Amino acid sequence: MERRELICIGCPMGCPMIVDIDKTEIQVSGNTCPRGDDYARKEVLSPTRIVTSSVKIEGGVMPMVSVKTEHDIPKGKIMDIMNEIHQARVKAPIAIGDVVIGNCADTGVNIVATRNVEAS
Repeated sequence: MERRELICIGCPMGCPMIVDIDKTEIQVSGNTCPRGDDYARKEVLSPTRIVTSSVKIEGGVMPMVSVKTEHDIPKGKIMDIMNEIHQARVKAPIAIGDVVIGNCADTGVNIVATRNVEAS
């Protein structure tokens, strides 16, 4: 049996949880709401993350624009996503929500701008 300790991020309570994994059975304890159970099961079976970073921008009042994944992505794809973000270049102006990279790293998830950057 494997045991993992997690802090829930499902709500502001931040419950400390223990997840016991025995082959196909998962037991979660320490959560005070159903969101904790959902988070713990997802975290041990198929962890995902939101990725935030910056992309170089040409012709803007700033040299870079902050970006993030539109949705969470499989944790194992983070480095692939970061490699694409590192290579990307966009032209100003950029608005919040603009798609900077579509279907990044074949995840089906877009990278979007999280701030406005005007042209210089």
